[in-house]
This record gives sequence, C-alpha cells and structure tokens, in this order.
Amino acid sequence: MKWQGVMPALTTTFDRHLDVDSEATVQHALRMLACGCSGLIVGGSLGEGATLTKAEKLDLIARLQAAGGGAPIVGTVSALSTAEARSFAKDAEAAGCAGLMILPPYVYKGDWREMRSYLGEILSSTSLPCMLYNNPVAYGVDFLPEQIAELAHAHPNLAAVKESSADVRRIAALRALLDDRLALLVGVDDAILEAMAMGAVGWVAGLVNAFPVESVRLFEYARMGMRQEAFDLYRWFLPLLRMDTVPKFVQLIKLAEDLTGEGNRRVRAPRLELAGEELAQASATLEEALRRRPKL
Repeated sequence: MKWQGVMPALTTTFDRHLDVDSEATVQHALRMLACGCSGLIVGGSLGEGATLTKAEKLDLIARLQAAGGGAPIVGTVSALSTAEARSFAKDAEAAGCAGLMILPPYVYKGDWREMRSYLGEILSSTSLPCMLYNNPVAYGVDFLPEQIAELAHAHPNLAAVKESSADVRRIAALRALLDDRLALLVGVDDAILEAMAMGAVGWVAGLVNAFPVESVRLFEYARMGMRQEAFDLYRWFLPLLRMDTVPKFVQLIKLAEDLTGEGNRRVRAPRLELAGEELAQASATLEEALRRRPKL
C-alpha cells in the first residue's frame, strides 16, 4: 500500500431507484485509474457511506478489488460504536482492501482519551495499513499533531493521515514531529498546492470524480515543481475545487459528474439534488469552467 498520488474519494453511483449501480461505479472507478489515479477510497463521505449498508460497502469493495487490476482499494471505517467499527475493519480486510481510512465515530464527539481508545481498538483489529481522517470541520473532532504522533508511536500500522482541517500548518507540524513516519495526504481540494508545498505526498480528491485529467495533471505539476504551470491550472480549477469545501459538496460534485458525463446527480436521502437558485448558480459556475476548460 503506497499512500501517495491522487486517490479519489470515490462517489457511489445510484440507479433510478436509488439502489447502488455497482457496474456504473466500477466503470467510473476504472476511468479514474486510467487517468493516472493511484488508488480508490470507497464508502467515505463523498461516497455517501452513511447511507450505504454494510453489505453494499463490502460488495463495492470486492467488485472494485476484482476489477481494479491491482490498484489499492481503501475501505472507510465509519460507525456509531467501536464494536461496529472493529467488525467492519475485519470484514473490509477479508473483502480485499489494501488499506483502511478511519473516521471518528458518528454522532458522539469524544475527548482524546476516548478517541485514543476507539482508534487503538480499530488499529489493533486489523493487519492492514491505516490512514487517519482528520476533519474537525465536518466531524467535530480535531486530532492534534501531538495526539497523532502519540498514536503513530503506539501503532505501527497507522501509516498515513488525511489532513482536512484546511490549515496547511498542520502538515508542517506533523512533519516536524514525525519526519516521514506517516504519509501525509491533503483532503481539502482547494488547498492542494499549499499542502504539497508543506510536504504532503498525496491528495484524497473530490472534484477528480468529474475532472480526473485536470486533477492528476495539477498534482503532477506540483510534484515536479512546475510552479507556473501548476498555478495557471489551479487558477482555472479553484472555483470548482471550492465546491468540495461546503456542506452540499456531494450534490455539487455529483452535478459536476453529470455535466461532464462522468456520472449522474442522484443522491440518497436525506440529501436532495440541488434545485432553484442553488442549482442555477452551481450550473453557471460549472458551465463557465467547461467553456474555459484547458486543453491538456
């Protein structure tokens, strides 16, 4: 498992009955890999994991693992209880995951003593390398650099952090504490260049689902130090990347998939598709970006 490169937070495609369209999801994932993505994150926030059953998640993991040609498939551990999280980690490993991304528990926002116990039990339940997802904005739990360092020293299979605090100083702080002990990935689309400048080696990306070529090229420009090329592409991309940072990011990214032919805009309740002024504004932003889309 190499925690690096552009790893889509894969969307889940639904059919007209809002059942998981497994074949469409697999084909979408294969297009991401064909464009240069390095692995797939399955059943996360953008994948509407909270609305998927355990069986649906495991079925997608198994299908992607079988079709992906060896590309690493990362399952997302998100649960209401520690027991549920441990159980899913074991089942995801059996289904063929190369690694796991661990979220804090849904609903209950514990202190560090409780979160250290929760994370420790999950890490101890699997032999897979794991990535901690730190997103205090969305989940209300902030894993501080010193706490992450404590966890890394105690658990050798904690291999990476998806840092989504939107504070790129966290990347520098983690490197100062741990050097290269953990792979650091940015999880906020509109901070990718800043985070890579601080030492991030990967990007768990959202808009890549609609713009895979542009996303991979932006990452490669940054990785190779091609600053002007990176900024020119970033400047065009920013209005779209900012769609990843608002509460309706799932609906916005799925709308982008629909308009680019990468998917459809269907979401599971309680989410509803965009409508009215929200839809008009988002569509105008996307249509303007598509009109000015760079030829790469």
